[in-house]
Amino acid sequence: MQGVRNPWPLSDGGVRLELTPTTSSPLAIDVSESTEMRIQRLITENPLIIFSRPSCCMCHVMKHLLSTIGVYPTVIELEEDEIAALTTHRDTADEAEAGGVPALYIGGLFVGGLESLVALHLSNNLVPKLVQVGALRNEFLVSSAS
Repeated sequence: MQGVRNPWPLSDGGVRLELTPTTSSPLAIDVSESTEMRIQRLITENPLIIFSRPSCCMCHVMKHLLSTIGVYPTVIELEEDEIAALTTHRDTADEAEAGGVPALYIGGLFVGGLESLVALHLSNNLVPKLVQVGALRNEFLVSSAS
């Protein structure tokens, strides 16, 4: 995870960004920045972000659920050695949620994995939370209810 390159559309409507070293992009990431610092910066800069690994089926399901609501999260695919850096940015006592990916953050706060996202959705708390952090506009809710 170094600098952003090669954005391309995904089949579910999102955009995939690969992170590699670069200095020419306006989205360049300081290569001297530690993985932990990059992850923290990405969490704070994006209202809705999923950290994943390549070909993660649970991440695909998360993206699909969110796209049905009308939001498209920033998705960052981490290398195996970078996944451990995620644990420093979690405030959960649940051991099952404490490690691994996918890891969903909404408004800078760790939500959890797929199970936590589905629970948030089924409890009707997901949409209000997305509106609150600016990931979903109220206009969408009004037009989709009509």
